[in-house]
Formats: sequence, structure tokens, C-alpha cells
Amino acid sequence: MIGHHHHHGLVSPAIKRSRAGVRAVSLALLVLGIAAAAQAAVYALSGSIALLADLIHNAGDAATALPLGIAFALRSARAERWAGLAVVAAIFVSACVAGYEALYRLAHPQPVHRLGALAVAGAIGFAGNWLAALIRTRAGRTLDSPALVADGAHARADAYVSLAVVASAVVVALGVPAADPLIGLAITLVILRITWQSWRTIHHGAHDHA
Repeated sequence: MIGHHHHHGLVSPAIKRSRAGVRAVSLALLVLGIAAAAQAAVYALSGSIALLADLIHNAGDAATALPLGIAFALRSARAERWAGLAVVAAIFVSACVAGYEALYRLAHPQPVHRLGALAVAGAIGFAGNWLAALIRTRAGRTLDSPALVADGAHARADAYVSLAVVASAVVVALGVPAADPLIGLAITLVILRITWQSWRTIHHGAHDHA
């Protein structure tokens, strides 16, 4: 019984880290989920490929919360590394889908509607990603989690990608409809670059923690 009172009510650092990680991942998921839902509604009205590319990427980004959340809940460094690789894979798949849609629309042009709503959707995507990036990066640095830091960098880059949707709305309004799928293609190239950078972050993080 001696010394029992010293430990009563205390939570181990591992459990605190786990809870903080799950909290950060869940909060970022909520923010991105709201942004993606708003963008999906606007895509249904506008038919913009630039917006679709951004939406696919944002939805994939939100989905990466699942493996990361599980890894933190398990309190496993190895699971975190695997979650980081799942993040990279999700980014790559979203790039492939976005690229295919952009090329298809270039070959089969279609009009883009509701340009004002399209610009607003891009702004929503920017705000959602920027906030998610802040949440993930801050938590990743605090918890020394390369996977979470990579996810934060990914969301920050996504924020700039979302601004391309605003640019698409402006350029199409100026009378250049082909700009929409071309911007979608440019977004795809940016996503591929993010894939490479995120993989390097995970790879170096694994060596640092080995």
C-alpha cells in the first residue's frame, strides 16, 4: 500500500500520447469531412473537373484519418509507420483518379456551371485543409509522429491545390472552358509531388525512430 497514492489518478505518457493523437486525427477528419461535403454539393451543380480533382483528394485525405487513428489507439510505433504508408498510398490513388478524370474531360469537353459557387467551393477547400494542416502539424510535432507531420504537410499543400479551383472558376468565367480540365491535370501533378514528399518524410522518420 505504501506509495500507492503517488500513482493514483495518473495517466501514463503513452496513453496521453495515444489520446492526443486520436483527438488530433478525429478533429482534422471532422474539418475535412465538412469541407468535402460542401464541395460535393457544389460539384453536383457545376460539373467542374478541377473541383472533382480537389474533392477526390480531400476525401482521400480525410480517409487517412482511419489508419492513423487506429495506430494511435494501439500505441504502436510500427502501426504509425504503416499508417503513414497508407497515407502515402491514399495520396497516390487520389492523384491517379484525378488525372484520369482530367484527361477524360480534355478528350470529352463539357460545360462548367455555377462559377460563383465553384469559387466558393475552392475557398472552402482551402480553409478546411489549412485548418486540418494546423491541427495535424502541431500534434505531430508535439507527439514526435512523422506520420502525422506528413499528413499535416499534405493538408497544407492541399490548401493551395484548392485555390486552383478558385482560379479555374475565374479563367472559365473569362471564356476559357478548357482551363478547367487543364487545372485538374495540374492539380494531379501537385498531388504526385506531395506523394513523393510524404513518402520521404515517413521513410526518414522510420530511420530516425529505428
